[in-house]
Order: sequence, then C-alpha cells, then structure tokens
Amino acid sequence: MAKQVKAKKEKSIEETLWESANKLRGTVESSEYKHVVLGLIFLKFASDKFEERRKELIEEGKEKFIEMKEFYNMKNIFFLPEESRWSFIIQNSKQNDIALKIDTALHTVEKNNPALKGALPDNYFSRLNMDVSKLAALLDTINNIDTIKDKQQDIVGRVYEYFLSKFALAEGKGKGEFYTPKSIVNLIAEMIEPYKGVIYDPACGSGGMFVQSIKFIENHHGNKKEISIYGQEYTATTYKLAKMNLAIRGIAANLGDVAADTFGRDQHPDLKADYIMANPPFNQKDWRASDELVDDSRWRGYDVPPTSNANYAWILNMVSKLSENGVAGFILANGALSGGGDEYKIRRKLIENDVVESIVILPRSMFYTTDISVTLWILNKNKKERTVTLPDETRNYRDRQNEILFLDLREKGIPFEKKYTQFSEENIIEITQAYHNWQTDLNKYSNVAEFSYAASIEEVVAKDFSLVPSKYIEFVNRDENIDFDDKMKSLQKEFSELLQAEAQSKNDLLTVFKELGYGIKL
Repeated sequence: MAKQVKAKKEKSIEETLWESANKLRGTVESSEYKHVVLGLIFLKFASDKFEERRKELIEEGKEKFIEMKEFYNMKNIFFLPEESRWSFIIQNSKQNDIALKIDTALHTVEKNNPALKGALPDNYFSRLNMDVSKLAALLDTINNIDTIKDKQQDIVGRVYEYFLSKFALAEGKGKGEFYTPKSIVNLIAEMIEPYKGVIYDPACGSGGMFVQSIKFIENHHGNKKEISIYGQEYTATTYKLAKMNLAIRGIAANLGDVAADTFGRDQHPDLKADYIMANPPFNQKDWRASDELVDDSRWRGYDVPPTSNANYAWILNMVSKLSENGVAGFILANGALSGGGDEYKIRRKLIENDVVESIVILPRSMFYTTDISVTLWILNKNKKERTVTLPDETRNYRDRQNEILFLDLREKGIPFEKKYTQFSEENIIEITQAYHNWQTDLNKYSNVAEFSYAASIEEVVAKDFSLVPSKYIEFVNRDENIDFDDKMKSLQKEFSELLQAEAQSKNDLLTVFKELGYGIKL
C-alpha cells in the first residue's frame, strides 16, 4: 500500500506576512518595525481602494475627474497622488532609495487627506537604514495580497489585528502596552454593550476597544452611524497606530489633535460618554507633581488621587466623563480593590454613590506584559429600573441600586500561545449571560460557588468597603469530608511499601552482582 502523503497546511496571509516581516529583525527593533510593516499594509490597502474607485470613475465616463480628490473622499476613499500609489512603490522596490520613496509616499498621502493627520509613520524608513533586499522582499509579499478581493472579509483589519497581537507578544514585559488582548476586549463589549451614543477611551493604545465596539454593533445588527468615538493616547507612535487602525476600517474618531497625557492635557474636557472602555497603565507612579491638578474638576466630590499611584485618577477621570446613563468597563491592577489612605476614601465614596456595578477578577497570564491577575471594573451611573432598546432586543433592567455583582473568572479561559490564557466564545457567553441575568431577572440568576455573588451594599460596608471578590464569593472547601487520620494512615502505608520495594530492588541487584563475581556493596 502506497504511503499517504500528508497534506501540507496552507499558510494564512497573516502567517506569510509575519514570516516575511520577521526577516527585518536584526537591523530593526521589533518596537520599531511594527510601524514599518503596518505602514506598508495601510499603503497597499489605500492603493487598492483608490485603484478600484479610479476604475469605477472611468467606467462611468467620468475620466476627467480621476485626479480630483473630492471624487474619492465622497466615497470615504483616500486620494493618492501618483508617487503615493502602490504601483509606483513596486516599480521602484529594488532601487537603493526605496526607503525614501516610501517615506515620501506616506507623507504625501497624509498631506492630501486631512483625516489622516498625524496617523502615518514619519521618516521611519529612511531613518531605520534597512537592508534594501529585505525591504524589497517584504514589499513583494505584501504585493501579493488583494486587500479588497473578498468584500465580506475584513482582510486588512484581520491582518492588522494579527500583527498587533504578534508584536505585543514579541515585545514582552515592559512593552506591548499598545495592545489589549482581543478576548478581554470582546468580554467588555459584550458586557456593557456599546450600541448607540458616545464611546470614549482615555488611554486608547492602538484603538482595539473602538474596533471591537464597531464589531459588536455589526454582530448585533446595529447602526455604526449612531456611534461617535473619542479617545486619547500619550505615546506618539501608538497614537499613529490607533489612527491607522481606525482608518483602514473606515472608522471616524476624534483622538485629539496630538498625542498627549490625559491628565496633564485632557483633549476632551467637556465630554460626556455613554460608554467607556479602557485599559489604562497599571499602577502608574508619579503621574502628577504634588501641587499639580489638586483642584482639577475631575475629582470634584471625591478626594484627590494620590501621586504615588494613578489607578484612582483613571477611575475618577472616567466617572467624570460618564453621561447620566453612562456605563464604563475598564481594567485595573488588583491592588485598587482594597487598601487605605486616599484610595480608601475614594473607593468608599464610589460605593456610597452607588456607581460600582460589578467587579470581575480575570485569570492570570492574559496580558503579554504581565502575568498577574487583574480586575475588570464596571461602573454604572444609572442602576435604576428602566427599559433599553438594543439593536436586536429590548432589555428590561431591574432596580440594582445598592447591589454589586462579584465574578471570579480565574478558573475560566483556555490556553493561548502556550503560556497565555484567553477566553473562548463559550466562556464569554457564560459570563455575560450570568451578568445580564443578574441585571434583568433574579429568577434567572443565582449565586454560584467560586464564580459569582450578588452582594448588598450592607455586606460591602460590613467588610469595610473592600471590593475583593473572594471576600464575598463562596469558596468550596473540598477537604471538609476527608477523614485526615485515615488519609494519613493510607499515605504512611503507601510510603512504607515504597521503601520496602526500593530495599528489595537493591537486594535483587546485589544478588546479580555477586553471581557475576563482583563484590559490591549497595
């Protein structure tokens, strides 16, 4: 019988691109070359869309308009002068000055399209002094991707998301702050359901929260035109990533005029958001000088957050931005759940003001930058009984005043990339169903040991305003039915038998050596 040849697994577009991009390693730092790769992917996508529209205009007999950017912008397509088109880049890909030509192309695209202001890499290619042959090989690989072939598939968005996650993985601890793992963002979106109104992220990284909000709306048959997006990002290169990430998906957003510190230069001071989704830096130290921002309006009604840790500054920034029915879902280090000093005073006031809706402990090793367990907070400015019309259902919320739902997800999740954890779709359905059941109908909700507990404010006050879930969620003592005397006797017997077996083995070995004429003691 002929030996069957195992079918070779075809590499995905993402894998092929990643391998090609990896060839840049050595001459370019990973923290830098993500901007190289993603800038090129953006340029190819913009060119494919431009050429498609150009062909459309010619077929419609409007050839005299093919160099007028208004006829591209009206269809939400970026106008590209000749030196910015992908065909021009490929024609010159083997030239020694190709890096300069790419920089010029990106600069020209940005200059001709105001929506891209501050979005594209600035003089990256020339400055990095890359090997021309390696850069040409990467250009050839990207050239083989038809970014608009499948209208139903967000190919470029998919590639972009894949690259962001791989770069975050590659950069490891202390890096990768630009990316929040997708399954966490999915969970936040499915829990707070950002379907209509204003969405805000005060530390937006590469814009993943916004992308997932739009996907949530699409998946639930909502209208993307009913959403307005606002954000802010401190790091200039990450700010560019966010603007590119949103631009390739046609998502309009106000991320401020420049990259800027949310505390020191709030670019949305009067904003009131219906939804906030965020993953701000954990335990940020020295976020303000001792005499700065003391009288900032964002802390009004609360104590001033301590300079030693920005966790509660982020919380109060978000509370101040919520509309009267606003909901926020954000990630913080677990230390914010308890502790004393000014943080205790702020936490107590948040609980007394009844804006804390749910506290969710996440599994360890979900983030690429830290292996610690962290917390998802959900704040809600209106926990009263009300009816909300979602895109695909009408939701009747019961009165949840003076209640907080605690969830412990440390036993949830599936392995990812060998040493990381992510939520499966089934996990997210289970978690969100428990949360929404608690919100709407206590007949459908029940406390589950080691998973969930709905606590009254009186219980929280009795535990001195601690928000640590393990103080409320029941822990199952699996040892309570064990007879420890019998267990000890069993273990002792097992140990004795092991010792006897080892002694017998030594005796058997000694006998063999004696028979062979060796005088060996064991």
